[in-house]
Amino acid sequence: MKILIALFLWSLLLFFCWPLALLAVVLFPLVWLLCLPFRLAYWILEGALSLIRGLLLLPGRVLGGARRATP
Repeated sequence: MKILIALFLWSLLLFFCWPLALLAVVLFPLVWLLCLPFRLAYWILEGALSLIRGLLLLPGRVLGGARRATP
Protein backbone atom coordinates (compact mmCIF):
# COMPACT_ATOMS: atom_id res chain seq x y z
CA MET A 1 0.00 0.00 0.00
CA LYS A 2 2.88 2.35 0.78
CA ILE A 3 4.35 1.76 -2.65
CA LEU A 4 1.04 2.58 -4.30
CA ILE A 5 0.74 5.83 -2.35
CA ALA A 6 4.35 6.75 -3.14
CA LEU A 7 3.78 6.05 -6.83
CA PHE A 8 0.61 8.16 -6.82
CA LEU A 9 2.36 11.08 -5.09
CA TRP A 10 5.31 10.84 -7.47
CA SER A 11 2.91 10.83 -10.43
CA LEU A 12 1.28 13.99 -9.11
CA LEU A 13 4.70 15.57 -8.71
CA LEU A 14 5.61 14.48 -12.24
CA PHE A 15 2.45 16.08 -13.57
CA PHE A 16 2.85 19.39 -11.74
CA CYS A 17 6.63 19.79 -11.71
CA TRP A 18 8.45 17.26 -13.86
CA PRO A 19 12.01 18.57 -13.25
CA LEU A 20 11.60 18.12 -9.50
CA ALA A 21 10.18 14.62 -9.98
CA LEU A 22 13.11 13.60 -12.16
CA LEU A 23 15.55 15.10 -9.64
CA ALA A 24 13.88 13.05 -6.91
CA VAL A 25 14.31 9.87 -8.97
CA VAL A 26 18.00 10.61 -9.46
CA LEU A 27 18.74 11.69 -5.88
CA PHE A 28 16.78 8.96 -4.05
CA PRO A 29 19.42 6.21 -4.57
CA LEU A 30 22.19 8.59 -3.53
CA VAL A 31 20.40 9.55 -0.32
CA TRP A 32 19.69 5.88 0.37
CA LEU A 33 23.40 5.06 -0.02
CA LEU A 34 24.36 7.90 2.32
CA CYS A 35 21.91 6.66 4.97
CA LEU A 36 22.99 3.02 4.75
CA PRO A 37 25.98 3.26 7.17
CA PHE A 38 23.76 4.90 9.79
CA ARG A 39 21.18 2.13 9.44
CA LEU A 40 23.90 -0.50 9.83
CA ALA A 41 25.26 1.28 12.91
CA TYR A 42 21.74 1.34 14.38
CA TRP A 43 21.34 -2.41 13.85
CA ILE A 44 24.72 -3.12 15.44
CA LEU A 45 24.02 -0.87 18.42
CA GLU A 46 20.56 -2.35 18.90
CA GLY A 47 22.03 -5.87 18.86
CA ALA A 48 24.76 -4.97 21.35
CA LEU A 49 22.29 -3.35 23.74
CA SER A 50 19.95 -6.34 23.46
CA LEU A 51 22.85 -8.63 24.32
CA ILE A 52 23.75 -6.54 27.37
CA ARG A 53 20.09 -6.46 28.44
CA GLY A 54 19.87 -10.23 28.06
CA LEU A 55 22.99 -10.74 30.14
CA LEU A 56 21.73 -8.43 32.87
CA LEU A 57 18.33 -10.13 33.02
CA LEU A 58 19.74 -13.67 32.82
CA PRO A 59 20.01 -14.25 36.61
CA GLY A 60 16.37 -13.30 37.07
CA ARG A 61 15.29 -15.68 34.32
CA VAL A 62 17.38 -18.51 35.75
CA LEU A 63 15.94 -17.99 39.23
CA GLY A 64 12.41 -17.90 37.82
CA GLY A 65 11.58 -14.24 38.17
CA ALA A 66 8.37 -12.69 36.90
CA ARG A 67 8.07 -12.75 33.14
CA ARG A 68 7.10 -9.65 31.24
CA ALA A 69 6.13 -9.24 27.62
CA THR A 70 8.98 -8.01 25.45
CA PRO A 71 8.11 -5.48 22.76
